[in-house]
Amino acid sequence: MHAFLTEYWPHLAFAVSTIAGIAAAVHAAMTKTDVRAATGWVAVVLLSPFFGAFLYLIAGINRVRRRAVRRRRRARNRAHGLEAGAAQVGVVSCPSLVRLGDSVSPFRLRPGNRIAPLAGGDEAYPAMIEAIQGAKRSIALATYIFDHDSAGLAFVQALGEAHARGVVVKVLIDGVGSRYSKPPIARALAKQGIAPALFMSDVIGLGLPYANLRSHRKILVIDGHLAFTGGMNIREHFLSVAMGEDMAHDTHFRVEGPVVDQLLTIFAEDWAFTTTENLQGARWFGHEAHEDLEDGMLARTVPSGPDSSLESTHAMLMGALAVAQERVLLSTPYFLPDQQLVGAFGVAARRGIAVDIVIPKANNLKLVDYAMTAQLDQVIRHGCRVWRALGAFDHSKLLTVDGSWSYIGSSNLDPRSLRLNFELDVEVHDARLAAWIESRLRARIANSEAETLETLMARPPLARLRNRAVWLASPYL
Repeated sequence: MHAFLTEYWPHLAFAVSTIAGIAAAVHAAMTKTDVRAATGWVAVVLLSPFFGAFLYLIAGINRVRRRAVRRRRRARNRAHGLEAGAAQVGVVSCPSLVRLGDSVSPFRLRPGNRIAPLAGGDEAYPAMIEAIQGAKRSIALATYIFDHDSAGLAFVQALGEAHARGVVVKVLIDGVGSRYSKPPIARALAKQGIAPALFMSDVIGLGLPYANLRSHRKILVIDGHLAFTGGMNIREHFLSVAMGEDMAHDTHFRVEGPVVDQLLTIFAEDWAFTTTENLQGARWFGHEAHEDLEDGMLARTVPSGPDSSLESTHAMLMGALAVAQERVLLSTPYFLPDQQLVGAFGVAARRGIAVDIVIPKANNLKLVDYAMTAQLDQVIRHGCRVWRALGAFDHSKLLTVDGSWSYIGSSNLDPRSLRLNFELDVEVHDARLAAWIESRLRARIANSEAETLETLMARPPLARLRNRAVWLASPYL
């Protein structure tokens, strides 16, 4: 056998690589729904059979889809069962968006929510820690990044004190996000008696982080009746005391009302997916979250991810742009929409809708900024206004339409958020929240530089070539 392998190993290697390459290429062609992803993976696999097939095995196959579909189907049935007796939604400014949300989200639009914006870590972190300190029964915390720094350790202390007084504490951190700081925050939590779970921390038993599928969701639920969600991770980058003028900005939201139960349902299914433990009973569900608050807001959560909810956020954005009558204001740190959304933004502007897109001038991800810049001409030439906000980096993800409908949460407008990450957003039909978002974005626009076709062309040719080269890889950033 040794002599046979010695003599024929090149032939065997060629045969194995060919079979593996063909199998991987066929799998990509048959399972990928995006033609660019399918074409890209087929090319990588066939042009580099051994490496390409291995890379596809690690990063190209969505192993969570089938399990997640079953898991989310159960969650959807449970959510509708919980809300079978929900009050009928009253008059809304855009019934078609309500119907779209009904078909996209597993949750119904519910009245009676109170959603208060929190600007930056200086407002959000103290409010979240105060809520943790007041917890009596349970705490559910999910985040993408949980840094081992002054901000993270303040949360660890509050969570540890809650655990010591008998509160059940569950902490879910993304497997990739948990590695943003060293030592990992998990060790500090363990010293407090809290065992955090890491979402998608391993792939096919190799001990490698599954970097291609991430939980980008941010959820904190206290005693089943008070919640926080939005776009903010837990790190001192958002604290003025730590960063001074270099403090990054973001927006988070304090939530009360029926939407809290929806947020907790999403956390519970992610926790069950990661740990196989089911969070049930009065400790978690069935509290004040079911009570409609007087003069509250109409809202619902919209989960999205690389499973049965793959197109959720994409569909909501397409629908909002299609029904806009007057104005659209958007803030995102990473603006890399696919061609369908590029077309939708352009069509809205050509219909006479005022479309304002606010992106940071100083971006924390240089490659993404290069790719963004290379694509901006596609929306600007059709009448969209793009603004480069001056000052420190702003991580906020905010969208409002016609002063009455808003979409807030964790989703960016880039391929990763739209197709790869598990995200969580909230659809809100309320003029008060829309007015707050508009006011904040118009203040940023007032301190911005307009990006135009002229400013794009004024960049040096080598910079424009670099931007286009990076843009070619944007589906994989």
